[in-house]
Amino acid sequence: MPSAKAAPGRTLLSPSDHTLIMIDHQSQMAFATKSIDAVMLRNNAALVARAAKEFDVSTILTTVAEKTFSGPMFDEIKSAFLQDAVIDRTTMNAWEDAKVIARVNAIGKPRIVLAGLWTSVCIVGPALSAIDQGFELYVIADACGDVSVEAHDRAIERMVQAGARPMTSLQYLLELQRDWARSETYDQTVQTAIAHGGAYGLGLIYAKTMFAGREGH
Repeated sequence: MPSAKAAPGRTLLSPSDHTLIMIDHQSQMAFATKSIDAVMLRNNAALVARAAKEFDVSTILTTVAEKTFSGPMFDEIKSAFLQDAVIDRTTMNAWEDAKVIARVNAIGKPRIVLAGLWTSVCIVGPALSAIDQGFELYVIADACGDVSVEAHDRAIERMVQAGARPMTSLQYLLELQRDWARSETYDQTVQTAIAHGGAYGLGLIYAKTMFAGREGH
């Protein structure tokens, strides 16, 4: 019989144990994305970026053919990382770009979290490549998108079969916070959830406006 302990599970993410890579959130890629509404996609990408900034997560931003074809990365992402250079590539698979891999190795974290467009190409490629090389791999499924629901779903299934762990953007934020008594990140987590957390954010507005509700207190 195992003995329970008040401790998080090993597969839960913490701010210091992973590198977030946001890939090809660009206008040309978004035009053909049909598996998720473009407004929701931008909202979820913003939530992920703000969560990563808030918790000081090691983050790599990368685009493909930004100047010649695909356009700039979403402002919602870039604005969260004003001092961070975006790595532009020619490779569809970011894991085959030497500059991206140099950043991954310089950061040196054992876990990789991916979000981007399109799921079946720009996310499957680095996901399967990173898993092959011994990294633990997580995918923020609702901050990804593809040309159809079928393409997105099959891509997620393929990565899960290889060992990737899927999650959502709001889950990512709340998993990094994980304890409402963490006062140093409490206020920003709530602000991010209010701004980008959909109906959950509305609930927070209601609770705080009507009776000054505060989680964990």
